[in-house]
Amino acid sequence: MNPPDLDAAIGEALGVPVIARIAVGGGDINQAARVHLADRRVVFVKHRADPAPGEFGAEARGLTWLGDAHAVPVPAVLAVRDEPPAFLALEWIEPEPPAPDYAERLGRGVAALHASGAAHVGPPGFHAGGPGPAWPTFYAEERLLPEVRAAADDHLLPPDAARAFDRLCARIDELAGPSEPPARLHGDLWSGNAIVGPGGGPWLVDPHAYGGNREVDLAMMRLFGGFEPACFAAYFEVFPLASGAVDRVALYQLYPLLRHLRRFGTGYLGPLLRALERYEPVDPG
Repeated sequence: MNPPDLDAAIGEALGVPVIARIAVGGGDINQAARVHLADRRVVFVKHRADPAPGEFGAEARGLTWLGDAHAVPVPAVLAVRDEPPAFLALEWIEPEPPAPDYAERLGRGVAALHASGAAHVGPPGFHAGGPGPAWPTFYAEERLLPEVRAAADDHLLPPDAARAFDRLCARIDELAGPSEPPARLHGDLWSGNAIVGPGGGPWLVDPHAYGGNREVDLAMMRLFGGFEPACFAAYFEVFPLASGAVDRVALYQLYPLLRHLRRFGTGYLGPLLRALERYEPVDPG
């Protein structure tokens, strides 16, 4: 049996026929649309022909989990469908100009999000019923090494760099920083995923949410820029970082750089190797 077309599937999930679907910006991976419904509601729909199994469901769980912290608003999840045609339907957030204190509100909000904590290291539901792995182990084995292996298999990462990653992961306990309770992480906090919503305040979208070291989000915020110094100052005022955090920024940028290398190509290899060289030499042979 053929799956329903996208508009029919959206209408069925929301219980209201779709009147119009207008393409809008949705990032580099997915397509997105502003969808008008017969009951006059407007919703945001993210879709793609070939998402990974469970991808949109995981994002929906992450958004709900972040929203439960009541720290920075996130769009409400309205419907999710992981079988073809797969999509995620969210509350439409009407953009407005940023309020004068937008940056400070964002910094305080991210600090509150992190401080709200996580039951364990890993995504919501990960290692349910158990304590889960320690943060350094999770970062090495569940984040870095799978990306390293995939990038090496795709001939995007030179063998000497893969070996350097192996050495780095073997001593991750000494590099990862002081132990802290798991923070509630957005997980992909670049400037495009912090948007301005009603009243000029910050909203967070498009997470890769999990529990872990809060320096991950802060390192991502510094990787591509776009966040004002006032944002970081407000964060640190609320939730100061552990000692030596400045020396760990590149360590926690390795994961997003690996993901970008795999998704967007070798333009990210240079930044990745420079970050890696801060901790392990990349020597051929």
